[in-house]
Amino acid sequence: MSSIFTSLGRTVLAGFVLLALIVLALGANLGSIELPFLFRWIHVMVGVMWVGLLWYFNFVQIPSMAKIPDEQKPAIGKVIAPTALFWFRWAALLTVLSGLILSILNGYAHQAFTLQAPFRAIGLGMWIALIMAFNVWFIIWPNQKRALGIVAVEPDVKAKSARTAMLTSRFNTMLSIPMLFLMSAQSHNTTWFAIA
Repeated sequence: MSSIFTSLGRTVLAGFVLLALIVLALGANLGSIELPFLFRWIHVMVGVMWVGLLWYFNFVQIPSMAKIPDEQKPAIGKVIAPTALFWFRWAALLTVLSGLILSILNGYAHQAFTLQAPFRAIGLGMWIALIMAFNVWFIIWPNQKRALGIVAVEPDVKAKSARTAMLTSRFNTMLSIPMLFLMSAQSHNTTWFAIA
């Protein structure tokens, strides 16, 4: 059993096997699985990874850096942060893509993007998520590459890049709060923002 949990790949595979066993035990009709549901599940899973990593950076890593002795900081900057940023940016992209596909499959993409009733809440959430994903790929990641030394730059550029990445990450943390509310509001109450 411990061999499952000593490998991330085996752990994830075990999670999918466990899911299949639960679904089969509950007597689910696998022939009735709909594509929109599958993309909603994917969207939620990668969205949890994206926002989870965003919050990890802002609630754990950034505040902890000042407390870490200088000789230990390379472990964060050379090993942990680049790996976390890899999963962070790809989770952002997959969240956006799966959400777009989901909105198309469910037939509300146009109404949501143009903020029409009854899809204003999710539409505004989608616009906020697009801004956040843009920030990840075009502001945070390029600046983090300089800040972490993945791209060689002068020390003053490195410091400025670190600050820009941190402030943009904080901006995304702020945006994540209304974005998550709007996505949830749409799923549970279609009358949200119906009159405007």
